Amino acid sequence: MDDKTILNRISELVDEEHKLRADAQAHESGTEGDASERLRALEESLDQCWDLLRRRRAARQSHGDPDSQGERPKPEVERYLQ
Repeated sequence: MDDKTILNRISELVDEEHKLRADAQAHESGTEGDASERLRALEESLDQCWDLLRRRRAARQSHGDPDSQGERPKPEVERYLQ
């Protein structure tokens, strides 16, 4: 997966997240059930994508091979402290 593909995926995920949040706000009900679970999954996928993009850029800056960077599992990415 190249940087452009990752950025496109991030854009798709963000668009879906915004739609879910807007729908919840329009119904003045917040996010419940399936919508809440989907939002959590979207956030985890976004974290994964951003992690991969950062590691690819770091590899490129250190004259490494960005294509050698693979997507890390969600539990590993989610344990990082911000």
